[in-house]
Order: sequence, then C-alpha cells, then structure tokens
Amino acid sequence: MTRAIWLVLDSLGIGNAPDAAAYGDQGADTFGHIAAACAAAPRGPLRLPNLTRLGLPAAHALATGQAAAGFEQAPDPEALWGCMAEQACGKDTPSGHWESAGVVLQSPFGLFAASEDSFPPDLLTALIEQGGLPGVLGNCHASGTEILARLGAEHIASGKPIVYTSADSVFQIAAHEGAFGLQRLLDLCVLARRLLAPCNIGRVIARPFTGDAAGGFVRTGNRRDYALPPPRPTLFDAVCAAGGEVFAVGKISDIFAAQGVTRKLPAAGHDALFDATLDALAQTGAGALIATNFVDFDSVYGHRRDALGYAAALEHFDARLPGLLAALRPGDLLVLSADHGCDPTWPGSDHTREQVPLLAWGPGLAATALGQRSSFADLGQGIATHLGLPALAAGRSFLTS
Repeated sequence: MTRAIWLVLDSLGIGNAPDAAAYGDQGADTFGHIAAACAAAPRGPLRLPNLTRLGLPAAHALATGQAAAGFEQAPDPEALWGCMAEQACGKDTPSGHWESAGVVLQSPFGLFAASEDSFPPDLLTALIEQGGLPGVLGNCHASGTEILARLGAEHIASGKPIVYTSADSVFQIAAHEGAFGLQRLLDLCVLARRLLAPCNIGRVIARPFTGDAAGGFVRTGNRRDYALPPPRPTLFDAVCAAGGEVFAVGKISDIFAAQGVTRKLPAAGHDALFDATLDALAQTGAGALIATNFVDFDSVYGHRRDALGYAAALEHFDARLPGLLAALRPGDLLVLSADHGCDPTWPGSDHTREQVPLLAWGPGLAATALGQRSSFADLGQGIATHLGLPALAAGRSFLTS
C-alpha cells in the first residue's frame, strides 16, 4: 500500500540559509540555539532519541558545519536525511509550504514594511466602513501576545478589533470571542482577504482570544488562515488527479486555500494533531497523502522566544513518533520537514531565513545521506516519485537524485 505522510515541524530551522544575510538572519539557527540553551540550563541537554535516529542532528550538522550541543556523539541516522534551502524570496509560511509541494514563487509576496501606521489608510477605511466597525486598534508591527496585553482591554471597551502585521506577508485581526464574536471576526477576515487583493498579501489571519485584563488574555484554537491560493498546481493537485486522497490536518488546508484538499481535519495542539494524523492513516488507501502542520512550535514557542518551551515541545513530539512509525505499513513513506525558521534566541519575534531538515523513513528503506538540497521542492518531487505520479514542475526527487 503506497501512501505518504508529510509532517511539517513549523519553524524548525537548522541553520541560516545561504542568503540569510539579505534578511538580517546571518547566524540564526533555531535547532542549534535551542540545543545550546538546553545544555546551559539546569534541565540538561535536549533529548530526541527518535528524531536523532531519523537524522535531525546529522541534517543540522550538514547545514551548519558543526554538531549541536549535546549531539556531538549522535549515532548514524537510520533514515534518509539531508537539508534544504528555499528558492523563493521570503521566510513565510505559504511560500515554504508551496515550494515543498512543488510550486516555487517567482515573485515575493507584498509586505507592510512600516513598523507604525503599517496599513494604507484607504484599506483601513474600507475595512471599517464595509465591516461596520467603530474603528480599529493597532495598525503596527507587533507580537501577537504583546499586542493583546497592550490593547485587549481597550478592544473590549471600544469594540474596535486589533489589526497588526509583522515582517511576514500577513494582515492579522485579533478580537475577543465573547465581546466581539468569533463568527463576526471570521467574516471580517473574509472581507479583509477581498480588500487586500491588490496588495498580494500572503495571508489574512484571524486571531480570536478570550480572557480579561485582570486574568490575562489567551489566544484560542479557533485561529483561521485565509491564504492566497497557490498560483499553479501543487503536489496536492497531482495526487487528486491520479485519484488519490489528500488529508489536510490542522492548518494545512488554510495554507493551500483548500486547493487540492479532499479531506480537512481540524485539530489544535500537538497531541490533537498527532491523533488526527493517526486517524487519517487508519482511513487512507493506496495513493493517499496525509499532510500535517505542527504549528505550536512556531506560534507558541518560536514567536514568543521561548527556547526551553520549544525544547519541551520537541521532546514531546519525539516521544509520540514511535506510535506513528509503528502504524506505517510496507510501501508507506514518512517525510518530516519545516517551512522556515523561528529562532527563539534571535532578536525580535519574526521568522528567520534558515535551511530546514529533510528526513524520510519507511519500512524497508535504506539509510541514505541526501546532501544539501537547493530547493524545498525536492521534497514534493520525492513524494510524487514515491506515489508514482508524473513529475512536478519543480524540484529533484530525493528518492532518485
């Protein structure tokens, strides 16, 4: 039974990309700096026995030229392992995922570069008028948790949603689920997606939250991403064209604007995402692709610059891997990667331009060094090869070259 499972460890970069200096990220290293933080902390070294067997420390050493702290004596990998650099400009979620699925963006997404008064006045005017709003708050670059602490109470009192952005191609709207209403927030994001059409912004993100000023504000699992659709057919479309199913777990469907997705499985939190992946694996037949994004690495730990929290999440993910490996059947292929970096020790709270791991394992596959790959598209091309699909438009199959 030939199936493929693609797990995206969102933001798990393994060392700066060759062009990282152009992004201000020379020296960024999400995995390496997390390992160093653990080694220097009372908690002790980062422990990832299963990811180590799959080749994560080896891929990091290949990308950076040095072993991560605590992994100097790591055993040889038992899987296919290597690292990948992104061809597309930027360090955002859609371009990283789309390139991994065979579509390399030729032009970068639009950005809101100004740190204050970030959005065009005519855009905000249209959003306020057509959305029936008393106004908006924010209009700046901000960390999602910081801006809630700063403006959450004023939002509840005024009824004005919080709009903000970052170094990525995003327009984010935060609103209280009770005081503003979840469906009203989602409808407002759909409106913003339409108004932003001339700006080529990659994603509009709904950021619902609960709580109050006294007890603190907490973002909920009802986040939604409203992405532009990929400009060309992806690996997902190729699977569908061949009669296979594409199970999109977590935010994968949102990232691809549901293009090429046959089944959407919502889940929030890494355990729920793992459970949904296993459920999908139990349902799928030959020719199927399951794709899961583990977003908490990025949103809960990377952006919040919590290196030790990121480490604990990696160790928990690692502890769940044996259950997934045991569920694989002869002919199955498991691929692990990332979409960008988000070094929790790096200044600011934005993504970092990094290389990412390419790890693959399946019953009967021999351990192989895949080297340094020049495009994330090699991942999608490899999955296409495994599923017996026609070659995608971009990438070299990691299974054949």
